Amino acid sequence: MEPFPPIPLAEWRDCKETLHRFTQVVGKIRLAASPRRNHWWNVPFHLTGRGITTRPMGRADGTPFTIDFDFVSHHLVVVSLDGRQVSFPLPGQSVASFHRATQDALAALGVRVDIPVPQPFDLPDAARPFAEDTEHAAYDPVQVNRYWRVLSRVALVLEEFAAGFSGKASPVHHFWHTFDIAHTRFSGRHVDQPPEADPVTREAYSREVISFGFWFGDDTFPEPAFYSYTAPEPPGLAQEPLAPGSARWTELHGSHLAVLRYDDARTEADPRAAVLAFYDSAYRAGARHADWDVAGLACPEGITDPRLAPPPA
Repeated sequence: MEPFPPIPLAEWRDCKETLHRFTQVVGKIRLAASPRRNHWWNVPFHLTGRGITTRPMGRADGTPFTIDFDFVSHHLVVVSLDGRQVSFPLPGQSVASFHRATQDALAALGVRVDIPVPQPFDLPDAARPFAEDTEHAAYDPVQVNRYWRVLSRVALVLEEFAAGFSGKASPVHHFWHTFDIAHTRFSGRHVDQPPEADPVTREAYSREVISFGFWFGDDTFPEPAFYSYTAPEPPGLAQEPLAPGSARWTELHGSHLAVLRYDDARTEADPRAAVLAFYDSAYRAGARHADWDVAGLACPEGITDPRLAPPPA
């Protein structure tokens, strides 16, 4: 199989818009039913062998449960701690019917979750309740399975890259807000946000970060790409060289992103190595200009548990 299968945005834009809203329905349940974590780490999805999961959630005095998207059989699966489960097919659903079926599945398991704002977050139709969205109903199993396979491949590269850092770092996780997968490194230095910053931004960027990820494209950047950014952005960052040669700095919303187009990475002799080189070059650029202790934060290579080493020949 190709390391990175083609996934041009134009081929699945309508399907992606529908799936994005499906994940926001479940993501908002996760937000309401899980304890708050720093930097909102409690709300993203994590990958499984068949799709993505919320991981277990619920209050201690309630019914613990998980919600999984199965992108092999194309079902949403809700499972309670006692082993009971309810599932329903994803193809043929609008956002409205998906929202209703998800609530019905929770109710069948005795789970009640009140979503404070049951509407999309930071999407063009953010004012429209999920229950009224019959417009988005384009679920293509072939395209969705391809999205999950790409997501899984990228996740493994991000996990490999994450292994080189010994400081505070996020998991590799899939955000339903921007529909990207990301891993973030922290220097430990506190950052004062301006008074006008919204609560999400204020907490997410309360510490100095260099973040790395991949998105599938949107109206702002209409193609899939690997990316990295440093926040707050230090002076001179965008003058630093990036690897491979096709990677570029681009300005977006007043800040600079390091970007490696997905299709450019696919043309490299070793796409995986090219993406790792890209993330490493972006990290070193940000760390150098923000004065991070690169050597001190590195995770030494070659350290293994001697009990796991093969016996001598």
